[in-house]
Amino acid sequence: MPVTNIPAPKGKLKVQEIVKCGADPLYFLKKYGYITHPKRGLIKFTTYPFQDECVKDFEKHRFNIVLKSRQLGLSTICAGYCLWMALFQKEKNIVVIATKLEVAKNFFSKIIKMYDNLPDWLVMPKEESRSVKSIKFTNGSRISAIPTGDDAGRGEGISLLIVDEAAHIQGFDDLWMGLYSTVSTGGNIILLSTPKGVGNIFHKTWAGCDLEKKENDFHGIRLPWTVHPEHDESWFQEQCRQLDARGIQQELLCSFLGSGHTYIPEESQEFIQASIQEPVTKLGHDRNTWVWKYPENGHKYIISADVARGDSDDYSTAHVINTTTDEVVAEYQGKIPPDRFAELLIDLGQKYYNAMICPENNSFGLATAYRLRDLKYPNIYYEKFAKSSVYQTYTEEDVRNLTPGITTTVKNRQAMLAKLEEVIRNRRLTIHSSRLAEELKTFVWNPTTNKASAMKGYNDDLIMSLAIGCYLYEANESKVDNDALNAAMLAAWGKNVTQLNTNGYSAPQGDPTSQPLAFQRVSHGSAYNHQNGYYNKPFSQSNMKPGVSAEQARPVVTAYNTYSWLFDGDPKPKKDG
Repeated sequence: MPVTNIPAPKGKLKVQEIVKCGADPLYFLKKYGYITHPKRGLIKFTTYPFQDECVKDFEKHRFNIVLKSRQLGLSTICAGYCLWMALFQKEKNIVVIATKLEVAKNFFSKIIKMYDNLPDWLVMPKEESRSVKSIKFTNGSRISAIPTGDDAGRGEGISLLIVDEAAHIQGFDDLWMGLYSTVSTGGNIILLSTPKGVGNIFHKTWAGCDLEKKENDFHGIRLPWTVHPEHDESWFQEQCRQLDARGIQQELLCSFLGSGHTYIPEESQEFIQASIQEPVTKLGHDRNTWVWKYPENGHKYIISADVARGDSDDYSTAHVINTTTDEVVAEYQGKIPPDRFAELLIDLGQKYYNAMICPENNSFGLATAYRLRDLKYPNIYYEKFAKSSVYQTYTEEDVRNLTPGITTTVKNRQAMLAKLEEVIRNRRLTIHSSRLAEELKTFVWNPTTNKASAMKGYNDDLIMSLAIGCYLYEANESKVDNDALNAAMLAAWGKNVTQLNTNGYSAPQGDPTSQPLAFQRVSHGSAYNHQNGYYNKPFSQSNMKPGVSAEQARPVVTAYNTYSWLFDGDPKPKKDG
């Protein structure tokens, strides 16, 4: 006999009481449920308001996902709900899946503790069989608690599926496809978990249940630590002392972003999120070139690029960085053949005053790099000259046998990503791209491979493109504008010269009343077909920076332009003798 055995009501009252329990799980649990308290032993199950609301939601919605803090008693209330369903409904197959066997057995023990302490008269179906992780009743209902595995829950119709700590189950993304089909005949699902980063099935499901997006049929329940009436500020501080920063985000604050092993810290990602802006224009036949700032005269630009095959899951990507203001002013992400990507980069480079272009030249990148050279783009990055300055000085003879661009190795890839993380963490580069922000959420540190990479099913092409750009130049810690001083010094030379690029390329000089050079299409000879170009139209007077005329935006031909290398770190002329 259970130690909590309550005398049976007389006659019809007994029937009424059983019916009442069967109609209301909360009434059943509050009146007849008993649980084990770690300090007080066996006690009556007194539920909290937030637990009551959860049970009501379980009854109201077929699919529920619970994003929760630690130590809220959610597994206990779910255990009671499982028992209620098995006792008062026929032919119910209830399956609980946990991270490992011990967790599954612990969950099941809560069910058995409640069951063993119910009054005998209240339990109408008899126990047919029992093991350490399952129980079956004569009404055809059964409860099973099992650890995760490739075949967990598969091959059987499930009435109620509960997945405990779903975000922390290894391989759950693959397992989920099979599990979801087991409830296709009308079963219910409850997913419970503290968060563990973004990009996994638990995160996707939670994000998809947003009332505005409503990408799935799940009802979301968010339970931070504050919902528990006994968890006050002193409790929170005590918990914080036991956890690191990631643990606090994961176990207490229900934060997806801060709970995973993201390579870029949460506070840095929040800074980027706050800087996101809609592009002022989107260029190209695919509208995948996003522009936030138009070219500014006197500013320097570099274009870094990560190259893909053009027809696979990866994307070719590029970033235009204004190294004068430390800002990403344009970005490309699309699927394009490597040789055509070179033509796109040239088109973009010419718009930004012959920006220096640096493609990654591994694998498919070689085709892009050689195409840039064959089309005689005047300002390409070569690794041989990297030690002198990112703004390089060379002749055609100097680079005749060199491969343009940068080769990515295991060693310098780590250096590139470290530089990107440092620049973002110190807020030394302004980034406006929502596409990049999304990639950063799923770019994680993998302790198994000991490297940072995109999560399975996600991309990191934009990240690698920007990492190359950050690797090439040092973002300013404090921006000091010496242009006026330098220009004044050079003006005293009184020298009127024709503007030349540092490698001897002569920039086209057009009609002063026409569009500025940076906004024009540039001809690369017969090899480049303008009809098949990637931009529908060049920048025009109507979409230039407000308040800037075509004449003002035109590159100014001055002695300062020609001799600016004296002040920008390029190799200095050798002294006589």
